[in-house]
Amino acid sequence: MKKILILGGTTEARQLAGKLALRADLSVTLSLAGRTESPVAQGVPVRTGGFGGAHGLAAYLKEAGTALLIDATHPYAAQISANAAEAARQAGVPSMALRRPGWEPVEGDRWTLVDIVAEAAKALGGAPRRVFLALGRQEVGAFEAAPQHHYLIRSVDPVEPRLAVPDATYLLARGPFREADERALLAEHRINVIVSKNSGGEATYGKIAAARALGIEVIMVRRPALPDVPSAETVEALAAMVDHFLEPVAERGV
Repeated sequence: MKKILILGGTTEARQLAGKLALRADLSVTLSLAGRTESPVAQGVPVRTGGFGGAHGLAAYLKEAGTALLIDATHPYAAQISANAAEAARQAGVPSMALRRPGWEPVEGDRWTLVDIVAEAAKALGGAPRRVFLALGRQEVGAFEAAPQHHYLIRSVDPVEPRLAVPDATYLLARGPFREADERALLAEHRINVIVSKNSGGEATYGKIAAARALGIEVIMVRRPALPDVPSAETVEALAAMVDHFLEPVAERGV
């Protein structure tokens, strides 16, 4: 059996692991960073925690006899993706990536684009606003620099410690989120601006569609640059490529 290590944390990673695990010739392990306290069941053997950077991951790939490394992490996990590409190079293991397409603005969208979360906090401006932070708990600390706003903060796990701002509401929820429910949420909390990452996919697009319908501004954090490795946009497309990358280098024509 050929061993595949999938760096996960996304719905697509779980789906890909399940799809490949159906094959009798493959042994699939899914690696999770451990940032989510109660991850959903993955359906395959799971390794939790970091590797100690690119060098540590390279050592793991060698020791485990890994035949293929697949980076199916979140589009904003730039450091993990960089470590994965470098580790694969060091270990001499082929690698590929599952890269979910980003959202594209359409007519009616009011997007303000920024490069990093700290710029999003500045882009809110000086006047108090009612802000929906749809970023995940690791990113919201940047908004302590703009304490004049009211924040609605949604995350899978609790934000601890809570933000040092005078006016914040915390909501625990796990997607997917329907557009109709997002519209109701925005209306209930009288939100007039959303801060979001361009995560792509359907599970969290509801807030973007809802913002468009309600005429609400979205401050969108652009995606970071990711390593240039062979990639596919869907689980099905990447699964179809696996056999090619499991072939010996000479047979692949590399």
